[in-house]
Amino acid sequence: MKPRIRIAVQLQPQHAQYAQIRDALARAEEAGVDVVFTWDHFFPLYGAPDGKHFECWTVLGAWAEQTSRVEIGALVTCNSYRNPDLLADMARTVDHISGGRLILGIGSGWCEKDYDEFGYEFGTAGSRIADLGRALPRIAARWAHGNPPPTRQIPVLIGGGGERKTLRLVAQHADVWHTFGDLDVLTRKSAILDEHCAAVGRDPGQIERSVGVASRPGAVAGPLVAAGVTLFTVGVGGPDYDLALVRDWVAWRDAQD
Repeated sequence: MKPRIRIAVQLQPQHAQYAQIRDALARAEEAGVDVVFTWDHFFPLYGAPDGKHFECWTVLGAWAEQTSRVEIGALVTCNSYRNPDLLADMARTVDHISGGRLILGIGSGWCEKDYDEFGYEFGTAGSRIADLGRALPRIAARWAHGNPPPTRQIPVLIGGGGERKTLRLVAQHADVWHTFGDLDVLTRKSAILDEHCAAVGRDPGQIERSVGVASRPGAVAGPLVAAGVTLFTVGVGGPDYDLALVRDWVAWRDAQD
């Protein structure tokens, strides 16, 4: 059986009026993508550092109402910015608003400007991943006690590639693993993830492999699929949100059937 290939777009919530983001979301759903992601930052990552920018979870609540088919989520939300129980309840609420289409993308955080400007303690890479490790069981426990409970088992996507700690958390908690880097990096880290899965008694086939792509599928898709990737995300920035490359990937996905 062929793996189910999915195409996502990350609509970067920067350098645009919200009306332009809303329009891009409608065009992305119409284009046939499977997932639409935002990101969880407080300032632009590219271009003018103090340009227009919007907050992640407020945007996701609006997207839950605006869309009817696509899954939605953050690629990825920062564990440091919200109490884990609060984040779990936010996710449960957006899950219900969307009719069961939320993916909880989460990571340990990295953008020091966000921390400094909003008064969060940046800590160290080690302390942040330890915080994530403590948060994930709390999120699951809060979902188990929610009333009403989530509409489904909300998929958890963990982004990152730390081979000793992050990939261990992926093996323990994630339904999707999003990695950064080229094919060689992906292949090596995916094998390490398989080892962590074996150590915790998890079938590695239960964890979807996800990558970001910035070129047309003809150049890169085949080797990535052979390496186990089934979720491909194209990042698109404002204010114009050009979806031409996204449409190329959707057409490639449809040609695989």
